[in-house]
Amino acid sequence: MCYHYKQTKTINQLEKRFKAKIEKPELFKENAVYNGFTYPQTPVITNENNEQIKALHWGLIPLWSKDDAIKAYTLNARIETIKEKPSFKGAIKNRCLVITDGFFEWQWLDKKGTKKQKFQLTAKDDDLFTLAGLYSNWVDKNTGEVRSTYTIVTTEANALMSEIHNNKKRMPVALTPQREIDWLAGIEIDEFKKDEIELVATPQ
Repeated sequence: MCYHYKQTKTINQLEKRFKAKIEKPELFKENAVYNGFTYPQTPVITNENNEQIKALHWGLIPLWSKDDAIKAYTLNARIETIKEKPSFKGAIKNRCLVITDGFFEWQWLDKKGTKKQKFQLTAKDDDLFTLAGLYSNWVDKNTGEVRSTYTIVTTEANALMSEIHNNKKRMPVALTPQREIDWLAGIEIDEFKKDEIELVATPQ
C-alpha cells in the first residue's frame, strides 16, 4: 500500500517538469512529507486540465457519500478490484497524477512486524515522478463546500518491492512520463497493472 510520500522540489521544478502552472501557490509546501491519515492537500494534475497543478485532499470521497468519514478507507485503491468497488467505480474516468519524488514503506523484520526497517523509494535519478490516481469532486450537503479528493492506485509489488513491503506485497502504480499521458487519456486501467519506473530503495 502507500500511505506516506514526499514532495521536496520547488514550484519552478514542478512547473518545468509538468509544463503546468500551480493553481494556488500559497497552498504549496516545499520539502513536504505527507501522511495519508492526516488527509493533506497535495499537488495533483487531473485530466480536467493537465496544464494546471491543483491542491487536492488525499482520501477519496465518492459523490454518493453522505459525509467524509469514508476517506479513512480510500487512501489507496487496488487496481485489481477498482472497477467493482462502489467507492471507486464512479471515478474510473476521473484520472489524476499524484506528484512525488519519493514514497516510504516499512519492511517487516519478524513475522509479527514488531521490528521494522523504513525504506525510501525514489526514481533512479532522484527526479520527480507521479503515482496513478483517481479523483472526485464531492459536495458537502451541509455546507455546500466542494471538496476535491483523490486516491492512489496500487498494484502487486514488483521484485524490489516484494522484498521491502514483504507483508502485503503491494506498491503504488508509478508512471513514466509517457505513461502519464496514457493514464490521463483514459487508457484501459488493466494495462497499468505492471506499469512501473525504476526505483531505488534507501534505508532510513
